Amino acid sequence: MWDVFLSYSRSDVERVRPLARALRGGGLRVFTDETGVASFAGISDTIRRELARSRALLAYYSAGYPEREACQWELTTAYLAGLGEGDPRRRVMVVNPEQGTGHIHPVELRDARHASDDDLATLVDDVRAHVAGLDGPMPVRAFGVRRRRPGAPQPHPGFLGRLSELWQVHSALHAHTAPLVTGRAAAHAVQIRGTAGIGKTALAQEYALRFEAAYPGGVFWLNGEAYDDSLRALGISEPYDQFEAAGEPFLWIVDAVPAGRLPAREIVGMAAPHPLGHTLFTLCSRAYDGLGTAVDLGPLDPPHARVLVGGDDALAEATGGHPLALTLLGRAVAAGHDARALYDRLHARGGSLLDTLAGEDVTAALVRDVDTRDAADALRCAAALHPLPLTAEDAEQALAAADRVPRAVAHRRADNGIAELRVRGLLTPVADGGWQLHPVTLHAWHHHDPAPARTEALRRAALRTLCARRDPVTLAFPGGRREAPMTAPSESERMAAFDIQVELVTRIGVQELAPGTGSLREALTSLKSLIDFTRATLHTYSIGLERGSADGTPTVQTLAYGLINDVIRPFTSTWHPRLAAYEARCPTDTAPLDHETAWPEADTMRAELTALQGPLRSIADSLGGISGADFGVAATG
Repeated sequence: MWDVFLSYSRSDVERVRPLARALRGGGLRVFTDETGVASFAGISDTIRRELARSRALLAYYSAGYPEREACQWELTTAYLAGLGEGDPRRRVMVVNPEQGTGHIHPVELRDARHASDDDLATLVDDVRAHVAGLDGPMPVRAFGVRRRRPGAPQPHPGFLGRLSELWQVHSALHAHTAPLVTGRAAAHAVQIRGTAGIGKTALAQEYALRFEAAYPGGVFWLNGEAYDDSLRALGISEPYDQFEAAGEPFLWIVDAVPAGRLPAREIVGMAAPHPLGHTLFTLCSRAYDGLGTAVDLGPLDPPHARVLVGGDDALAEATGGHPLALTLLGRAVAAGHDARALYDRLHARGGSLLDTLAGEDVTAALVRDVDTRDAADALRCAAALHPLPLTAEDAEQALAAADRVPRAVAHRRADNGIAELRVRGLLTPVADGGWQLHPVTLHAWHHHDPAPARTEALRRAALRTLCARRDPVTLAFPGGRREAPMTAPSESERMAAFDIQVELVTRIGVQELAPGTGSLREALTSLKSLIDFTRATLHTYSIGLERGSADGTPTVQTLAYGLINDVIRPFTSTWHPRLAAYEARCPTDTAPLDHETAWPEADTMRAELTALQGPLRSIADSLGGISGADFGVAATG
């Protein structure tokens, strides 16, 4: 059996070695992990075993200690062992080499008398005296072995990489237990905030599971969407009297608070009905700062995101560390789906892959709170510029151009919209200024935008703003090779040419669809959507289709005619009925994409699809000659 389990960050190894020698020289049996074991999934079996053979943990709590996940697992295990015995500090000692205590979690450890490594002899005496009062090794248990009451939260299988947030929640709930460093004498409510699917409920579940010993009065889980029903289900009719009679601290979790739809006073009324209760809310909105201490959840960091999605870097990056999206995709990878095919389907314009994998509409919740015109338009502007950050000026210029309103009006609407999105947690600030839209939010908006035509209008306005036409006669574009004179007879034709050009090179994929990748049905749908878009654009600018011009010079009218009738329609009219007939024979137990891959004519269709790239690029180049924009135009010279 060990007297001391010495926990430290690998960056502090040289500072810790003299401490370890002094402890051993003082007659103490000391375990140190020399292998540097680290596990994203949790504490390793080796470390758990050695902790269970140790009387106490001595944490060398430097500023770098909280950054090492293995250290946090070790500290959490020892802390909870002491908590189960009635005093969380019973099995944990702290050496603090820093000047302040703000880096130390949990907060109860900040109020303790911190030992110093400046006087090793005194430190050894203090450690020897502490472990002498301990009976046997620390009682390390597996989490979730016992349940306190029916309906209590269960372990969340997707919980990963949130140890620091667990400590933030616990420290915030118990700040009043360390009044010397926090200045609080009474418990405050805590709110876990973040966008839908970011892991708020999972964090609350994990906290309740791990720290239940801190609440001998019980853990109570209530649904914020149906609060009164939850009370009845728990059999709570006279809450104050019931908890007064029990006389023990309890944890009161109100999950999925419908913030934005209830006034603050009603949400406050959902808090624990007795001073012995510790209240934990989960909600999306950031508009209730007075509700309690906030713990804001962001995306998972890249290493944990890769673990959750099965190790695929592209999927982890595409989802921006969003836990719900990562979990759904990770299950699909584990079930044998090809990661590259999932990546393609994630970006497809059809139904949402995330909804398909979940078996329900999970993406709607991500953008449910975009419920005003200003917020929706600001999000549309952010989507148009993604992955570039959005600034208030960007949104203002796009709104002014799209709606032909004075800049002052557009400025007010842009500010209002961005402010609303910030409060709802749908935009995050970037270091160089502006606001960033999360890729999963963008994905959800693509599939739930109530006004796609409005989105298209703002996308075109935002791109025109980005390209910054500066002269009514000469068109200059940043980074472009040309400064082209007006070759079109009107500004409307130049604008129409630019819109079709952008759509052609960014949307339908003049890029090759490699063998075994992508979906032929999606390719057909994209080509058909380009026909619809081209017609709508010509209608917007009051331009008709023409088979050819008198002198043979390309015009928007002739290029649009050729695009629709000479390039796209012959392909779609040939291959749509063939593919549809084959799809109709798809067995019920076969995935549509797998069925399509087995189509005998798939390779022939892919070859003809590849052959379209030449005519499509030629049309894009000709449109660039009219618009004056270099966007997507092949390099020359």
